[in-house]
Amino acid sequence: MEKMKLLGVSASPSADSKTLLALTAAVAHVRWRYDDVATDVINLRDLDMAFCDGRDPDRYEGDTRVVIDTVVAADALIIATPMYRGSYTGILKNLVDVLPNDALQGKPVGLIASGGSDHHFLAVEHQLKPLIGFFYGHPIPGAVYLNNDHFAAGRLADPGIIDRLAQLVDAVVEFARRVPRTVVGADRPTITRKTLAET
Repeated sequence: MEKMKLLGVSASPSADSKTLLALTAAVAHVRWRYDDVATDVINLRDLDMAFCDGRDPDRYEGDTRVVIDTVVAADALIIATPMYRGSYTGILKNLVDVLPNDALQGKPVGLIASGGSDHHFLAVEHQLKPLIGFFYGHPIPGAVYLNNDHFAAGRLADPGIIDRLAQLVDAVVEFARRVPRTVVGADRPTITRKTLAET
């Protein structure tokens, strides 16, 4: 039997990323607990992603092609991003702009967000969850938000946060096992895409 594929995506542009530390801890829990789940982590900062220019997703090449194909192949995802100016990062926005519309359809998505303080906590509800819903993905209700106080000496040090990360990924795995990808609700409205020359 083929293993479930769980993909972690770090959308932090920072070289010393607390967000990536949290994502790594979450994925480590999956590797420790589930023998039947294959994991992978993409750190968008390390990749040469093309800027979205409106082309069909099938026409991207290089790192962009690899990332698109990896997201599409995943059965479940954990997406982690710092919050800047009340929203997710530009590199996460660019990723979702190049993805096919059905890339997340029917898939559970666990969300990890971080900030210097709890100032941007509600951005998870107002920014990230609607984004996943647009793609007909299933944002797991209990996201994890971290701030600088949860880290010490360059590592994630708060036991409560570590426990919540484990709860999050357990929920993602359980959701992927129990809910078929076809359970997504009503169809989207039909919107015909036209180029400028066709309008």
